[in-house]
Amino acid sequence: MNLVNLESVSHAYGPKPLLSDLSLGVEAGERIGVVGRNGGGKSTLLSVIAGDVRPDSGRVTHTRGLRVGVLAQRDLLDPSQSVREIVLGELAEHEWAGDQRVREILGNLIGDLDLDAKAGELSGGERRRTALAQLLIAEHDLIMLDEPTNHLDIEAIAWLAAHLAGRRSALVVVTHDRWFLDAVSTRTWEVVDGRVERYEGGYAAYVLAKAERARIAQSAEERRQNLMRKEIAWLRRGPPARTSKPKFRVEAAQALIANEPPARESVELLKFAAARLGKTVYDLEDVTLHAGGPDAGPLVLDDCTWQFGPGDRVGLIGVNGSGKSSLLRLLADTVEPDSGRIVRGRTVRLAHLSQELSELDPGRRVLETVEEVRKYIQVGKKEWTASQLLERLGFKGEAQWKVVGDLSGGERRRLQLLRLLMDDPNVLLLDEPTNDLDIETLNELEDLLDAWPGTLILVTHDRYFLERVTDRCVALLGDGKLSFLPGGVDEYLERRASGSALTARMAEAAATPATRSAPAAPEAAQGLSVKEERELRKELNRLERQLDKLGEQEAKLHAQMAEAASDYAKLGSLDDRLRDILAQKDTVEAEWLELADRIGD
Repeated sequence: MNLVNLESVSHAYGPKPLLSDLSLGVEAGERIGVVGRNGGGKSTLLSVIAGDVRPDSGRVTHTRGLRVGVLAQRDLLDPSQSVREIVLGELAEHEWAGDQRVREILGNLIGDLDLDAKAGELSGGERRRTALAQLLIAEHDLIMLDEPTNHLDIEAIAWLAAHLAGRRSALVVVTHDRWFLDAVSTRTWEVVDGRVERYEGGYAAYVLAKAERARIAQSAEERRQNLMRKEIAWLRRGPPARTSKPKFRVEAAQALIANEPPARESVELLKFAAARLGKTVYDLEDVTLHAGGPDAGPLVLDDCTWQFGPGDRVGLIGVNGSGKSSLLRLLADTVEPDSGRIVRGRTVRLAHLSQELSELDPGRRVLETVEEVRKYIQVGKKEWTASQLLERLGFKGEAQWKVVGDLSGGERRRLQLLRLLMDDPNVLLLDEPTNDLDIETLNELEDLLDAWPGTLILVTHDRYFLERVTDRCVALLGDGKLSFLPGGVDEYLERRASGSALTARMAEAAATPATRSAPAAPEAAQGLSVKEERELRKELNRLERQLDKLGEQEAKLHAQMAEAASDYAKLGSLDDRLRDILAQKDTVEAEWLELADRIGD
């Protein structure tokens, strides 16, 4: 059943049409991720679906009594209201305190924030979490989220994804966080040139399907095709979580990526980096650091010794407030350690992108602002002009002659990042570089960084970007140390979860006998026996062989249909047989997925 229907909907702001004659619907329980360039109409589409914006033409209909929850990019919290009033409303304390779902939302979003604090006193991140908690505590048939991961750390984003996946509500979400899209979406809408192109599956499936469409159509946009294929190569060769897909799905991508080189030529880049940097980049020796200065603020490093070498591409992970930005400022030599010393390589040429953008001359043109740094730069084996790089990062044509004072926050961030790259650094410290960047621009930035030889240390809440451009992860876990994570973000989340569980057990152990709960009775072992699992795996292998045969039959039928293109009678017969084969494949795939789910693959 469709909850919302759009019929021939068009809408424009000024002379720019954002939506053109759209007809689509949102079904009950459907989870849709919306992607597209900044300014392309994603937020407008959400507002039209929610009923907050009336389109210029066409009709939008909601089912009777539809409960819609909306999280806009900018919250509209009453500054005079407390967090308690905003989030919990009229709920008595015994009502919400006794509701496990409400407690979970408060624990993961509100955390230690004072419930009696006024909204006007909150930081941007605290306001965002408050608005999100207010939305999630209520019951909705349709939840619409515009950039919900802004201001959330990796741990909170992982919790939010799991929470949304477990709700019955339909979901429409706009976000540039591609990991989040894959985690929550079962369908992807791309808003492009006023149209909405629809794809089955999350971001990974969208990338694959879009590249396949481009390949079949033999698109003239060769550079975009290559970029998309490179993205698929990453999806295939990336972390294990991204490749744990059914075998028959993975094999469908092989033809596209068979001859695609790795996203980065790591060995070659390491040679370049070593030649530019020598052996030493940063050596931390017995360093102690507090975020607010000596013995002030949270402890970040405690007598820590660590080394960042030439060609290292490191993702720095930790909860908000753990000191990631402080560590970058320490490496950038803008703060001093409380004790210990830092040895910096003599050849280090540093570029530091902080969360606070340095001031740009508001009266200058975009292109002039970049060319005053350098007009040409060598990235990998190719030389780029300032204008070419501006175009790659979204400043096309006349946009390069805009006055800096007229740029949006996202455009200023792109411009500042490009100025840093044009200065030809060999060490990059990036603090949340993905803020306000759309997915296409992120793809271009990743492609640029692939060919950039040097040491990269990255702080970002964008898990996809983190895994895409770095080779290893290091965490600040609150113990004053830098902890290497061979398993990446997944290991970080596991260690954080086990740490929380240990804290809870220690608190329970410290409780008095009168308040300590009685030990729970041991549960019976659950799961499959060895014999049952062996039989299920046999059946799984049989289904895979059947799928291989059906795939071969499908390929033969496609070839026969190509040969019989002018014989309409034969073509009709072949088409009927093809439909039967595809129906069989759907049935077998469903059986395969059910078995795989039981086994836990």
